[in-house]
Amino acid sequence: MRYAAPIERLLEELERLPGIGPKSAQRLAYHILVAEAADAQRLADAVVEVKRAIHFCPRCFNFAEGELCAICADPQRDQHVICVVEEPRDLAAVERTGEFRGTYHVLQGAISPIDGIGPERLRIKELVERVGVEETTEVVIATNPNAEGETTAIYIARLRKPLGVRVTRIASGLPVGGDLEYADEVTLGRALEARREM
Repeated sequence: MRYAAPIERLLEELERLPGIGPKSAQRLAYHILVAEAADAQRLADAVVEVKRAIHFCPRCFNFAEGELCAICADPQRDQHVICVVEEPRDLAAVERTGEFRGTYHVLQGAISPIDGIGPERLRIKELVERVGVEETTEVVIATNPNAEGETTAIYIARLRKPLGVRVTRIASGLPVGGDLEYADEVTLGRALEARREM
């Protein structure tokens, strides 16, 4: 079925979102079409505002509204322990456990040769610089327990040897091949508690 041009454009843009196929795009578009104009405007304003106001923290590469993200700016956090995650959503998953009180470093992905993603495309160089400058005592690697996450963890563990910093990996209570963002808080919390030296 062909829709009017504005609806077609909306469907195309919605389908570009991760996890949204044609059917989901149609449901979302229909919801927007039947919503009050004020509701649709609030959604549009929220999208524009988040793009205007949010940037990557220059220290850890998490999302930030101010100069630093809320975690980096928190003096109550243990500044000597860094938890390395792949994406900001993984950081949010670890935070939900309430088990980790250090800081984070978001790599913005994982090493994946098949996808053409090498270490130079990630924030690994910035992590090494941070560890060298910030008197870091431990780096907790919390990359996803899949092939890409394991490759990234091993790569980072090898880099730290000259720096003399303890590197631990979260325990494998998480299912291999899974993603941190989908892990429940209890499983992820136990994995953090049982982290091991690499």
